[in-house]
Amino acid sequence: MHRTAARRKQRRLSPLPPPRLLAVAVAFASTLIFLLLVLLSTSPPSPPPPGRLARRASSSTAPAPPRCGATASLGELGDAMVSMLPKDLPFTVFVPSPASFRRVLRLQQGRPNASAAVDDGDNTYAVLSRVLGFSAVPRRLLAADVPPPGAGGAARLLESVSGLRIQASRDARGAVVVNGVRSECVDGFRGETVVHVIAGVLMDAEFERAFAVESGS
Repeated sequence: MHRTAARRKQRRLSPLPPPRLLAVAVAFASTLIFLLLVLLSTSPPSPPPPGRLARRASSSTAPAPPRCGATASLGELGDAMVSMLPKDLPFTVFVPSPASFRRVLRLQQGRPNASAAVDDGDNTYAVLSRVLGFSAVPRRLLAADVPPPGAGGAARLLESVSGLRIQASRDARGAVVVNGVRSECVDGFRGETVVHVIAGVLMDAEFERAFAVESGS
């Protein structure tokens, strides 16, 4: 009786695993947990929602500078100035806008009656020739050739056909700026000539003083 009861009690109790087998099981579980943590830490982050990505890209992209169309009119005076350049040689010319011809040089479209301090009467051709010498560069320069702001590059240093030093850069909106004068449109073409229309007139100090003296008289 006592032996039968002891045997039944021994059957009911589950045997404990050996200490070596228990250590192996704990080590295996620890290895699985470590591998799981490594996989979670190295998985790529989930991409942002498409709407948020599009808004961020659009806010950081500066608008492209306006381009002068191939058939865009430069005004009578601008066209006359560009026509003085040879059509088969590469030039870049910074043409004053029609408003700049009128405001700075007092030249009217269709009314060649400008006068400089050094001469009397109709000398529109002479004035345009002088301005062309300050504004024309004997090489092709597109807006893309001028470094944008923050690109680490300095402003492009150019020299006109009359020897005027020109500093070309681009502002935050992408427009070309030459000697502090901002462009109204860029990358127009007249044969081999690249045309940039600017909101001002490039000139040296002597030529500028001549118009300042006349306006003050």
